[in-house]
Amino acid sequence: MLAIVVCNELQKRIGKSHQTTLNSLKSHEGHNVIKDAMLWEPIESEAVHCFACAHECKIKKWDRGICHVRQNLDGKLKTLIYAEVSSMNVDPIEKKPLYHFYPGSKVFSLGSVSCNFRCEHCQNYDISFAEVGELATTEIPPERSVQLALERNCRGIAWTYNEPTIWFEYTYDSAILAKEAGLYTVYVTNGYMTSQALEKIGPYLDAANVDVKGFSKRFYNGVCKARLDPVLKTCERMHEHGIHLELTYLVIPGLNDDEEQLAAFSEWAAGVDRDLPVHFSRFHPDWRMLDRPATPIETLERAHSAAARAGLRYIYLGNIPSQHENTFCPECGAVIVERTGYTIKKQGKHCPGCGREAPTVDQ
Repeated sequence: MLAIVVCNELQKRIGKSHQTTLNSLKSHEGHNVIKDAMLWEPIESEAVHCFACAHECKIKKWDRGICHVRQNLDGKLKTLIYAEVSSMNVDPIEKKPLYHFYPGSKVFSLGSVSCNFRCEHCQNYDISFAEVGELATTEIPPERSVQLALERNCRGIAWTYNEPTIWFEYTYDSAILAKEAGLYTVYVTNGYMTSQALEKIGPYLDAANVDVKGFSKRFYNGVCKARLDPVLKTCERMHEHGIHLELTYLVIPGLNDDEEQLAAFSEWAAGVDRDLPVHFSRFHPDWRMLDRPATPIETLERAHSAAARAGLRYIYLGNIPSQHENTFCPECGAVIVERTGYTIKKQGKHCPGCGREAPTVDQ
């Protein structure tokens, strides 16, 4: 196997100080864990500059980037998780959440390990904070992932559960094959990718839900260990490229639920497109943020009101049962799509009241 061959070759050339790296790779014997990375360039002293995500790590020889899955091996950037799947499931597309994209369809969802953010409230922390080799993974080559999606009567493939940008080589190869097989493709992402990454995968990416985690530099720097601006630019570029875009904003008490952030987020989103679906989601205590309560319903209602004042036409509340799971006509207020959780009870393309067409993608 490739991993064994590479390990044996590297062992001839490196010393004891890098034994940990070799042991980690050897623990994956039988899995094709090492593959040439995309989106990087060599720089001085055998370091590399990775520009898959907006951290744009400068990685010294033998070190890994912030994502922990892209490593400089002897002056060349490698991905350590190609085809390594930690999680897979058949999901309703509404779970991503995508409400205006092939409503009612099933999507084959895949995730790997680690992340380029360090969110203290991460609800998938068991895989997003995992190191390579800590979790049992299954090797699913891109060809097999497409086959599995088709066998399960899914309309598309989604890369989700952890950040797909750090899994770029696998998602890129898989997206090309998925499109050839007539499947749609989805990223569920924190949006922290470079313009180069989006330009590369954009022609093969149909839809994305971007998790805009807050709307202040302080929140992003303190809670996510990242920056807000690259996320906003990714959203704007996706919309310009014709990628179907929906946004999720997890409302966390005391951190990103103030009127200033909710209003600024809503006004920015409306500036991208007033028809942009926006999901305000309820926070539940998790991971390292167990000291905060679940989001009050009244706070979610305030977020909905702020978005409506900004001119957004399609506003949803998530993680709670409410009428705001439904798609309402912005002209007459009639229900176009009625939902209960992830189940569609009534679906239409046109408003039953005034005939207005809903901006959904379904063919």
